[in-house]
Amino acid sequence: MQTIDKQELGKVPAVTLGFWLIKIFATTLGETGGDAVTMSLNLGYLVGTAVFASLFIVLVIAQVRTRRFHPFLYWGVIVATTTVGTTMADFVDRSLGIGYLGGTTILFSLLMMSLCLWHWASGTISVESINTPKAESFYWFAILFSQTLGTALGDWMADTGLGYLGGAVVFGVALAVIAVLYFRTRISHTILFWSAFILTRPLGATIGDFMDKPLANGGLALSRYTASLVLAAVMVALILFIPQRAGSHGDDSSVALPAKGR
Repeated sequence: MQTIDKQELGKVPAVTLGFWLIKIFATTLGETGGDAVTMSLNLGYLVGTAVFASLFIVLVIAQVRTRRFHPFLYWGVIVATTTVGTTMADFVDRSLGIGYLGGTTILFSLLMMSLCLWHWASGTISVESINTPKAESFYWFAILFSQTLGTALGDWMADTGLGYLGGAVVFGVALAVIAVLYFRTRISHTILFWSAFILTRPLGATIGDFMDKPLANGGLALSRYTASLVLAAVMVALILFIPQRAGSHGDDSSVALPAKGR
């Protein structure tokens, strides 16, 4: 009875194939949408980050304050994290001149710090623990940093000479390996979930770059506005037609890091 009540009060969607499909479209939209504002509108990375960070703050406050799962609100926050992640990573990597290695290192450190603080405050980083505003706040900041880190990883991989499609293949294979580990091993499901969550971001980033970057750079040279509108339309259709229900991102207590005092 307690398990049913907990799932009814859940504010995150159950993790299914549909969840990951929508997540990939959301991350791809974040790439094309972020580039549309910073590059096509020529606002720059700093202004673009301010715009999308403001949107993220508004949506995440609404998400934390709501009492139940709202699919469009949840995925709206996800898209906001991908767009601000795109502009923030580009600002760190390019505008600050840190480069992909430096930017990835900083963003990885921020993600680890947010997860450690979450564990210190709650005794776990399993999303099954998201039953208070404090836990949900940690959850969304961890997602924000994971999306930003994923953007930097995608740009770094594409810049190694693999190109956008090559980078997408690498991250796609990595996700397939994680899926096998999830179903075939006893590795912590929480660790595998966050690994997959991070890697879907560079997969979407490389696909988004392939869609809108110039032909000379290995892209399709599609309009960023057109690509963003098409991706948004497909994402809305998926949310409408794929069953959306509240759930947890793990299904056993073994996926959490050891709680304090154990």
